[in-house]
Amino acid sequence: MTHDQRVIRAAAPVIGEEEIEAAVRVLRGGMVAQGPEVAAFEEEFSKFVDGRHCVAVNSGTSALHLSLIALGIGPGDEVIVPSFTFAATANAVRLVGATPVFADIERDSFCLSPRAAEAAITPRTVAIMPVHLYGHPAAMGPLTALAEQHSLAIVEDAAQAHAASLDGTPVGAFGSAACFSFYPTKNMHSLEGGMITTGDAATARTLRLLRNQGMEQRYANEIVGFNVRMTDVAAAIGRVQLRSLAAWTRQRRANAAALDAGLRGVVTPPVAPGAEHVYHQYTIRVTAESGRDRDTVSRELQKRGVGNAVYYPTPVHRLAPFRTGEKVLGYAAGDLPETELAAAEALSIPVHPMLTAQELERLTATVNEVVGGPA
Repeated sequence: MTHDQRVIRAAAPVIGEEEIEAAVRVLRGGMVAQGPEVAAFEEEFSKFVDGRHCVAVNSGTSALHLSLIALGIGPGDEVIVPSFTFAATANAVRLVGATPVFADIERDSFCLSPRAAEAAITPRTVAIMPVHLYGHPAAMGPLTALAEQHSLAIVEDAAQAHAASLDGTPVGAFGSAACFSFYPTKNMHSLEGGMITTGDAATARTLRLLRNQGMEQRYANEIVGFNVRMTDVAAAIGRVQLRSLAAWTRQRRANAAALDAGLRGVVTPPVAPGAEHVYHQYTIRVTAESGRDRDTVSRELQKRGVGNAVYYPTPVHRLAPFRTGEKVLGYAAGDLPETELAAAEALSIPVHPMLTAQELERLTATVNEVVGGPA
């Protein structure tokens, strides 16, 4: 990397003047707890999920946690989840006292395999939690059919998939509930926050009670609840970000198309028919056929000033909290072959909308140089 070349960041959270002005406006107004900005954010986000009810909370993890509680999932229940995801997916299941049952993924999309999910169903299964990983929609057609056949709930983990869609239906409009994250590195953010979407008014009301100490009216507590409210400062920032989401998504797709066309020696991310990928991450595979090791490629890219990341080097079923006590499938070596392969091969490289044309060209050339170099 020469002195006139800056590091190409793996992610670039946007905090511009509009976001700062929105936060200051709320701070000066004095109403900073859950208030009119949160209500407006919920209403505006609803337009992205086919008009579903939206309930804003303080994080994507809280969104998952409250969704499971609102659907009545708890001790003795099993929820089918992918293991190739962030731990929050399975953490939420454990937090309600239920058991996460890990199923394998599809090679192309990195998302939960309907066939593997079906094989994981037992008499205790009550829900399936597909993750729209890296911004690619999971196979919701067969997963929804499977859920209907077995009377299971679907909770979409859409933390990485704002504005993604499948066959014209937006992510967040398929399941009994769906959960988005507004962490700073997501496709849009509110500094920190989450959103739950649901098509059921009664579930939405339960979620609103759960996020606010179990009360709709002050001191009239109806159920035991939490304090996981979103602040009006966060909501004001989220509203600004939401207005830019469509343009940022177009740029992510344009950047991804350029990478698809220019990269050599790696497996670029396929897109399923009917899917609108939003490229939260642009995740390549460094395969054995390339003659290169994924971790070596990652280190060499970093040395050359190209940020990158491995999501996720250790599948959730092999993390310490989940290695013991999960006896349903046993998870012996080879039980989740596509998950293990993805954990060894996946490498995410920059695709964010702040990339310049020069950075995109340098990124492509650097990856080709590193992968094409001597083993």
